[in-house]
Amino acid sequence: MMEEEEEAKERSNRKDHWLSPGIVAKVMSKPLAEKGHHYYKHKGLVRRIIDRYVGEIEMLESKHVVRVDQAELETVIPQIGGLVRVVNGAYRGSNARLLSVDTERFSARLRVEKGLYEGRVLEDVEYEDICKVAS
Repeated sequence: MMEEEEEAKERSNRKDHWLSPGIVAKVMSKPLAEKGHHYYKHKGLVRRIIDRYVGEIEMLESKHVVRVDQAELETVIPQIGGLVRVVNGAYRGSNARLLSVDTERFSARLRVEKGLYEGRVLEDVEYEDICKVAS
């Protein structure tokens, strides 16, 4: 029974957009790099979301604010013990503590921090489904 509920929750919460305010993402935009901006492979704080797929990103180093499509952003994995937001899948929207990472499987083990699922340990969550929360 539990597994079926999990699968249903996974399906209903798996979306093609994952940006959310308050997370730290890495800018992977080649066009921005080619224009001479020093944002490529730099991290920024997602300030707000425009049309679900575009984020207003405040670059951590320069404090410049740029608009970037989520396709040109990458999730950031904090150090073990750091706080992440589940940005896609069954527990989308939950904040969780990073317990460990499996570098071969590109996945993480998390413990949900607050809310309905507080204390629940999530195994084998893909890196792309979690993102560092700004401290």
